[in-house]
Formats: sequence, C-alpha cells, structure tokens
Amino acid sequence: MPKIKLPTKSPRIDMTPMVDTFAVVLTFLMLTTTMRQPEPATVETPFSISEKPTPDFNTMTFLLSPDDKIFINFDNGPDTAYKFRPKVLTAMGNRYGIEFTEEELREFEKYPSSIGLPIQKMKEFLGTRENTVRNALQTGIPVDSTDNQLAMWILYIRQENPNVQASIKGDTKTGFPIVKKTLDILQERNVHRFNLVTSLEATKINLDEIQQQ
Repeated sequence: MPKIKLPTKSPRIDMTPMVDTFAVVLTFLMLTTTMRQPEPATVETPFSISEKPTPDFNTMTFLLSPDDKIFINFDNGPDTAYKFRPKVLTAMGNRYGIEFTEEELREFEKYPSSIGLPIQKMKEFLGTRENTVRNALQTGIPVDSTDNQLAMWILYIRQENPNVQASIKGDTKTGFPIVKKTLDILQERNVHRFNLVTSLEATKINLDEIQQQ
C-alpha cells in the first residue's frame, strides 16, 4: 500500500508573548524614568582624545559658564544611605546661620543638576518649582575674598566624603581669570588632583596610510 503523506505545514512563531513582555517593560520604564534636569548654563567643552570616563559616584563637578559663573554638583556617594548632599547643605546652613527644613533637605538631595547661587538664596530656590524663578536665582556661587562660599562647599563636601574626586567642566569661552580662581580655591583646600571634562575629538582615518602598512 502506498504510504500516506501528511500535509506539511510551515512553522509558525507566535510573537504575542514577546510583544506583551516588551509593552510591559516599556510601560515600566516610562513610569519610573525621570527627565534629566538641564544644566543651569550651556557649556561647550573643549575637545580631547582622552577616553577616560568620569566616575559614576564620589564626584564633585564644577561647571564654569561662558559668562564666568561657577556652579557645583556632587552626589550622595556609592550608597544613597550616606546622604552626603543633605549633610553638606546642613553644614553650610550652620556656617551661615540658616536652618533648613527636612523638606528642603530632601529637595536638595534629589535635585539632579548643578546649583550656583548664594547660600542665602537657597531656601527660596528650594521652595519653588518654577524654572524661571530658579534660573533667575542662579547667579553663580560667590568666590569673593570676603565671602568665598565655593571654598566652604569644597570643605564640607570633602569632610562628609573624603573619597570625592573633583572634576572641572568649562566652556571654551570661559575666561581664564575665573578658571584660575577655581584652581586656586581647590589648591587652598588641598585638592591637588582633578579631572577636566572634555568632548571626545573625532579622529580622521587615512585608508591609504593603513593599506600601505
């Protein structure tokens, strides 16, 4: 008897479970991700060929704007339980006779961007959510000889986190005097090593030279 041939069917892949999983993951990311706060000043960093990445934590970064304003940002360290940021703000408040509330300390702790304003304006800054008001208050950290608040920020940050590393992010148009002033203050606070934040310079590849080797 002739063999009965069963009809052949092409395999079918059901993508429904994968699509459902992707939709769940995408929804989770959209609900939990927060928009990155823009920096208070637009900075075009100079180019370099260095590929050394900046550390993810234990950093304090000084942002030098084109109009010679100084801003600062620092993290909570490798473990957010350390709460370096609110401790530093509390120390600054004690230094200048300002008492910050728990709500203000939490607001400062989670603020993701650089801050540059006199400490006397900090309560007003933390008490508003209006970006226009906050931007108007961001006049730069005072570095006058009579009130060098930048030096005090560095002092208290290093007291709370001895492992912190300094980084300087300056604009190509930032004036040399403010750069020198920042370096002098770092030297006065015994910060002798720091990183310069730059943009990676594109390198040109000559195919003819490569083929001749």
